[in-house]
Formats: sequence, C-alpha cells, structure tokens
Amino acid sequence: MDHSSRPLVDPAKPFFESNHTRRSIIASYWLVVLLAVPLWWTTTSIDRLSLPTSRVLAQQDKQLVFPVHVCLSTQESSLAGPTATLARVVQQLLDAEREMQERSGVHIHTDLDCDRDVYEVEVLSGTNQPTIEGKRLRFEIDETQVMSAMRLTDTLLTLLAPYVTLRSNNHQTERVLKYAPRYRLALSLLNEDATSEHSIKAWDVQGHLSKHISPILDRLSVLHNFTVESQIQFHAPLAFEPVTLQGSGQEVHGLTQEHLTVFVNSAEWTLSSSVSNDPVIHFILFVPSAKHTPLHILDAAGQPVASSAFILPQWGGIVVHNPNSAISESTVLVPSELDLMFATFRHQLMTLLGVPELSKNIQSNQSLTDWQIDALLRRRAIENAQGSKDTLRSIVQLVRQIENMPVGHDVKDDVQGSLTALEQTYAAASSSLHASIERSKEAITLASRAFFNPGMLALLYFPAEHKYAVYTPLFGSIAAPLLAAVIRELMAWRRTRHGAQQAGSKDAKEKVD
Repeated sequence: MDHSSRPLVDPAKPFFESNHTRRSIIASYWLVVLLAVPLWWTTTSIDRLSLPTSRVLAQQDKQLVFPVHVCLSTQESSLAGPTATLARVVQQLLDAEREMQERSGVHIHTDLDCDRDVYEVEVLSGTNQPTIEGKRLRFEIDETQVMSAMRLTDTLLTLLAPYVTLRSNNHQTERVLKYAPRYRLALSLLNEDATSEHSIKAWDVQGHLSKHISPILDRLSVLHNFTVESQIQFHAPLAFEPVTLQGSGQEVHGLTQEHLTVFVNSAEWTLSSSVSNDPVIHFILFVPSAKHTPLHILDAAGQPVASSAFILPQWGGIVVHNPNSAISESTVLVPSELDLMFATFRHQLMTLLGVPELSKNIQSNQSLTDWQIDALLRRRAIENAQGSKDTLRSIVQLVRQIENMPVGHDVKDDVQGSLTALEQTYAAASSSLHASIERSKEAITLASRAFFNPGMLALLYFPAEHKYAVYTPLFGSIAAPLLAAVIRELMAWRRTRHGAQQAGSKDAKEKVD
C-alpha cells in the first residue's frame, strides 16, 4: 500500500488541538447551553395570575353591623301606655349611644312589634332584678319613666354590646383565644409527687364533664367543634421553689405573681397526648406534694388570696387543690370537690372563648344564655371579617412588593372564594346571624389558606437574592472557562486571518514586481 501521498502527522501536536477540532468542541458546549435555555426557562418560570385587587381594597372600609330588633311587651293592661312610652324613650337613649353601638357592631331598634323571632322585653310591675328566659328579658318597673328607660337602656347595652360598654374589662378581653373552628380540651390531673400521701390517683372526669362542661360545648357547637382528652400524671414537679410563709401556727407555701407566669413546667409536663394542628385549651388540676402543702396564690402584697385558680391568657386554666388533711389518706376526689373544680373550669372555658359575663344585677337559671351566645357570635363574625380583610390586604401587598412571587390557580381561587364569602357575610348580617357567622368562618379559612400557601411561603424564605447566590457559584465556574475559550479562539482567528491577509498582500506584491 502506498502511503507516500498522505500528509505526515506531527506527533508533538495531538489531533484534538487542531483549530477545527478545538473549535468544534467549544461550539458543542455552547450548543448544549443554548439548547438548555428553553428547558431552564420553562422549569424556573412562575405562574403569576392576577388577583382581584380592586375587590380586596373595596372591602377595607366596610364595617359589619348587625341590626338587632328588641320588642317591648306587657301582659298587664295598666302598663300598656307606659310600655309604649318606655319603648320610645329607650330608642332615643339608644340613638344617643350610636357610636358605642357601631363599635360593637350592632344597631339596636326597639318597638312594640313582637310577631317576629326577636329579643323580647316583658315589662312587669315590681322591684325585682331583670331575669332572662331564653331570648326574653323580664323587666320590672315601679319608678318614673325616665329612670326605667335609663335602667333598661343600660341593661340592653350590657347584653347586646357587652364588649364595649363601661363594664367591659380589657383584661378579660386579652385572655380570649384567637378564633379557631376546632379546639381540643386537654384536662390534666397533675400530682407534683405521687409518692406523697396527698397524691390523687383517680377522678371522675367523665361524669363531671357531662355535668359541667358538655352543656357549654353543646351550646357553642354552632361556633366551634370540640374534642376532649384527659390524663393523670404522677410526677409533675414545679420548675421553681414556692415562697414559704408563716401564718396561723403553720407553714404556708405561696405562688407569687411571677410564679404564675412560669407555673407550667413545659420541660417535664406532657400536657397534650394527641397529634393535631387544632389549638389546645388546657385545664390543669394541680395537687402539690406534702412539702408544698398548703399551696396558695399570693397577691401583689404577698398575702394569700381566697381563690386557688388562675387563668393563663390564651392558653388555659389552672386549679390548685390542697387535699383536706382530715381525708388525706383518700386517693380519689369526692364529688363535692370535683363539682367546685369543674365549675371553675367551666368559668375559665367561657372566659377563654370570649363568652361575655352576665351583669350581677341580671338573673338567669342558665349557665349560658341566648343573649350571651348571640353576642359572642356577633363578636366572632366581626373578628373573622376583619381578619379576612387584613389577610387579603396583606396578600395583595406581598404580591405587589415581590415581583416574582408566584400566584397559582389555588391561591387565586382561595382569594376569590374568601371575597365572595366576605360579601355574603355582610349581606346575611341583616337577616341571619348564624348564616353570617358561617360565611365569616369560610372567609377567614380561605384567606388564611391563601396566605399560607406553600408556593407563596417558599418565596418569602427564598427570595431572588438567594437564587442569585446559588446560581453564581454553580454556573460561574462553568461560564468563565467557556467565555475565556471563546474569546481566546476569536483572538486566534483574528490573528490567523490578519496573518493570511498580510501573506496574500506580500505574494501579490512579489508577483507585481
């Protein structure tokens, strides 16, 4: 075979260092990069749908106000005229308190028309305190019309607008839990030291729940769903040492106001046994050990107070039980003791859920009246509506401020659904309190779900600046050599071209010569 016509290969110069091969390799890298750009763009692009911003902003100035109709009636013919006059004067006094009504979200109207399902005030002769029976208020008068009207106006405002009247306690309001559609009640019997002679080994929690707590839960079922769990712990030490006092010939131990704030020993007490995202309302019956008995709550002056119970705001209630020394050998709580404790738990539960207290001058044989439930429903509906508006406004502001925040179909649907439910809340306020509270629950649920959507939250914790910080070290090490290779090849190509042009010019000149 004749190889004389084939060019010789320089062994010092590998084939892949030839200009053509080298440039083909570099071009192939850039070809891969260019082909990957559409894929990168598709996989990293965000779905950003438009939100109904104008509808959200239009809701901000709206106020939820419930019209409340109160009729006055009497069965006594001698009071027919005074009752009509009383209704007119009471309405005038209520109109003078219009600002207070608006802050409470109600507009009270009184007349003599009792044909509808409304609040009724039955006017009677006498001097007894007002009495509530269902939605009826039995109100006795024997003084002048003006005094009766002022007293009835004050009573109606206390019942229908309890959260903004002069009797309203801001400290009580701060204790109220944030609204949730579901709560878990966790009742715990905690023995500080089960080896102590004062320890309690059992309690009839089921029976006393049915007697004291279940009726309240049934009445509030229109607003919340409740699940109940209970437990007994035999070792629940305190995280601090109570104060020791000397009094009445015996040693007394006390809990200062500072101790109450750190009473719950979260490190060693297991207070919730279920795994759930539902908020938990704790009720603790604490039995101190023998060395800390009796254990009392101290006032600001360091003196024991009569009550052995206290509330931790937005958390739960605690009752301290000092076993009677006469029956210290008993390891079971007797029914009379449990009745007192569960009555305290019931009061704590109502306080934590925001149920308004009845004024001391109003009598009722019910633990929870229709007037209280309706006032609570109105309060929660107003809170839900305001919470929905605030959450929707926050979503719109976040999307406006963060330009690359994703807004998917699920977020947009939740925002639109919340707005629709919010509008229905306002529409139903004039006709049905229960329909309004249901729509407000739907509005706050959808608004919260949209705000905490995983796609939106992810960008809050991984903004664009972080994305650049990740891309730079990843692609910088690749891009730098590729760019350098391209620049180097361009410069080499230009030099080769310039050299070829100079050689051609020289050859042409020689031919001319």
